[in-house]
Amino acid sequence: MDPFDAGAGSILRQPRAVWATAGASVVAFMGIGLVDPILPSIAGGLHATAGQVSLLFTSYFLITAVAMLVTGYVSSRIGGRKTLLLGLAFVIVFAGLAGTSGSVGELVGFRAGWGLGNALFVSTALAVIVGAAAGGSAAAILLYESALGLGMACGPLLGALLGDASWRYPFFGTAALMAVGFLCIAAFLKEQPKPARKTSLLDPIRALGHGGLASAAVSAFFYNYTFFTVLAFTPFVLNMSPYRSGAVFFAWGLLLAVFSVIVAPRLQKRFGSLKVLGGSLVLLAVDVLVLGYGDHTTAVVCTILSGAFIGVNNTVYTELALGVSDAPRPVASAGYNFVRWFAAAAAPYFAPRIEEWTGSLRVPFVVAAVTAVLGSLVVVVRRKSLAHEAEELAPAHATEDSVTVFAN
Repeated sequence: MDPFDAGAGSILRQPRAVWATAGASVVAFMGIGLVDPILPSIAGGLHATAGQVSLLFTSYFLITAVAMLVTGYVSSRIGGRKTLLLGLAFVIVFAGLAGTSGSVGELVGFRAGWGLGNALFVSTALAVIVGAAAGGSAAAILLYESALGLGMACGPLLGALLGDASWRYPFFGTAALMAVGFLCIAAFLKEQPKPARKTSLLDPIRALGHGGLASAAVSAFFYNYTFFTVLAFTPFVLNMSPYRSGAVFFAWGLLLAVFSVIVAPRLQKRFGSLKVLGGSLVLLAVDVLVLGYGDHTTAVVCTILSGAFIGVNNTVYTELALGVSDAPRPVASAGYNFVRWFAAAAAPYFAPRIEEWTGSLRVPFVVAAVTAVLGSLVVVVRRKSLAHEAEELAPAHATEDSVTVFAN
């Protein structure tokens, strides 16, 4: 059935609760890349170094990583609707406070609180959308995937448009949009049934005792270091106006969305998941290496092109992570994300400091290329523990899991 067909169960014919949650999801995912085009502006406005400003990502993702152990515990006790509203409330408060920051230290702290709210929201939104959708989960999952891709692409664009006037406006704009989302969910979304079994704080850690899941998590850790070197450090290398930088990362986000949702499943079907992942990681390594050593135009092209490899990797890693373990998917996803998000926190911290220590803009990208290769080597060395599940995952599960793990 075509999910865009106007009949019952179509992506276009969903309850208002689904549209409210999907709309808030777009804004939630926008928050990840919102600060990208305005990082240099923030540094100038607060008289901060690139290393200090990069802590906006570090604090955000460090809290997100730790929150992976908490979100399932919270939602299994208070329910999906209250978890969504709690997460939105955190984002509204801390995004608004971020716009009032008088120092980079305050901004980093408020960004951490924002990360906690975002973790609570996005880790619950998919389950809520599927539970409230009409006509089954296919259209709901596609709607959520669209929200994810739209948010990742439009975050840098919104940051550029508002940030061109002042670096503070994107934070106020996010708080306002999330406030609208809060009101819509409060008005239109009814409480969802609570899980039959309450999740323990230690369940995700226990799930990592499985060799296959641990291997996928370690490989993804190395990959995420490369991913977030591109996302957090490249704006300083490009050194463009907010509008130009926003356009670059908008194109990057579009490629990420297209290759994650459309291209990756087709490549997997033809070549197999492990070959696709190994090849994509090596190509990403080459791409970031050329980014670091090329001229300005080459750096722009390689930044945009990296979105294609990142999109493929996100999808394949998800299937590996959730296919190798017999733990419940939310628990396996939380354990996997607990490990990989630490790299998202580490890369923005270390990349500018490596540049300071070495006096070269190229070395951080050399390190990022090496970590991408290390991720590929883990897949090769541990292929026996990953191959069976990677080749036998059902296509229907692939789409659902690719959204779940990225959201978590």
